[in-house]
Amino acid sequence: MTNTIADIETADVILVTGSNTTENHPVLSTFIKRAALKGKTVIVIDPRKIKLTEHSQKWLRPNPGTDIAWINGLMNVIVKENLHDKEFIKNRTEGFEALQETVKKYTPAYVEEITGIPANDIVETARLFAKAEKASICYCMGITQHTCGTDNVKSLANLSMLCGHLGKAGGGVNPLRGQNNVQGACDMGGLPNVFTAYQKVDDPTAVRKYETAWNISGLSNKPGLAVTEMIHKAEKGEFKSLYIIGENPLVSDPDLNHAEKGFRNLEFLVVQDIFLTETAKLADVVLPSFCFAEKDGTFSNTERRVQRVRKAVEAPGFAREDWKITCEIATRMGTKMHYNSSEEIFEEIRKVTPSYAGITWERIENGGIHWPCPTVDHPGTPILHTTQFTRGKGLFHAIDHQAPAEVTDAQYPLILTTGRVLYHYHTGSMTMKSNGLNEMSPECFVEISQNDAAKLDIDDGEMVNVFSRRGKIKAKLSVSSKAVDGTVFIPFHFAKAAANRLTNAKIDPVAKIPEFKVCAITIQKAA
Repeated sequence: MTNTIADIETADVILVTGSNTTENHPVLSTFIKRAALKGKTVIVIDPRKIKLTEHSQKWLRPNPGTDIAWINGLMNVIVKENLHDKEFIKNRTEGFEALQETVKKYTPAYVEEITGIPANDIVETARLFAKAEKASICYCMGITQHTCGTDNVKSLANLSMLCGHLGKAGGGVNPLRGQNNVQGACDMGGLPNVFTAYQKVDDPTAVRKYETAWNISGLSNKPGLAVTEMIHKAEKGEFKSLYIIGENPLVSDPDLNHAEKGFRNLEFLVVQDIFLTETAKLADVVLPSFCFAEKDGTFSNTERRVQRVRKAVEAPGFAREDWKITCEIATRMGTKMHYNSSEEIFEEIRKVTPSYAGITWERIENGGIHWPCPTVDHPGTPILHTTQFTRGKGLFHAIDHQAPAEVTDAQYPLILTTGRVLYHYHTGSMTMKSNGLNEMSPECFVEISQNDAAKLDIDDGEMVNVFSRRGKIKAKLSVSSKAVDGTVFIPFHFAKAAANRLTNAKIDPVAKIPEFKVCAITIQKAA
């Protein structure tokens, strides 16, 4: 996020897209709802009529997989009506001319043909966003989980820069992280191509720095594989072993039938987790680890705030802290790795991570600090890009709409999109241990519009079979006002009717993220 959570509430216009905020980020959604109560304008752009639309002044319903087109359509109107921030563009950006040329053809009428959004709604939304003194964009995996996910994000950045809404309070482009320490995991190098703070593994300077810090030589400078690439190579026999920490891919990965083949083809599988997940049941070795409440450390949340987490309860059985397991394995493999505490580990993080260098254990004793925080006397950075961008000038990207990897046809006439429900978390490995949550959300469902259910001659509550080109599941039909004609929603939490048996494993070429949000399906009444 370029801005803070609290800062969203100060915006004049809040554009939410690809985020079912009230169910996926219920705490953060309260800031948006409060802003609406204060008279601020909330715009929701989403294929479903999500709960947040009840608090919005405008809801635009695009066809799934057409985000670049409607974003370009907004920019077409903004430029044509001379509403863009010329001063910001001149002083803070480059590449505007190429963008201007690309968006020329995305007239409201043309965008309506692609997206299904009425042309007048494109015009009205563009004016609201551009004329606002402060406008914030919030997005989530409804934007990223596409084969063009990277370009979707770049397009939102284009829109914000075009109107000068970056680098100031109440503005920004704000991705909402899907889990509570995803930001921290990425900051710590939990990606295949970077060390901590996104220092490239193929950068000789970064490699030398880490070799010095760790007193080793010959550190690999070769980027690794994304998870989607690992599974593909495992199926082909080119990938032999996998060590999974705190993840349950046999429910969360796309095209699960294909994923299961890859996992069963591994020679050695290790899973480190707090419960015996579906993936752990397939493992050769299971390492029981501590949950968040059983250890000390830090979380870096969605707004880049680094905060302390403290041990509250004792861990059960033979469980160990994750870092102690890692150290023990490394030592037995020939590289002695030893720390006395989480604080000692954090001190090492500070030394090798420029954006964390000024954050000390003592400074976050009573409150968090936003990175980047380069020195101990630095207050932290709640808002990014206030004077310049990381690369100097912000770069506009001229991007054209591209169709999803899979489209409907006579055999598979409906579009499936997946996501979460309020009462469950990710693959349910934790929340489904709670009787109360299971009572609120006991099983998978297939959310469909009244019109589509009538066409299929299937009633609410009936069991149905859902087919895609990759697999099938059986679940209960739920006729809902959230659903719109032609689009079906299935939550991905439930292993017994795993939505990801249906989804497409095609990936974004840059981020390697699968296209979870668009998949062609058909539905039949279960026998």
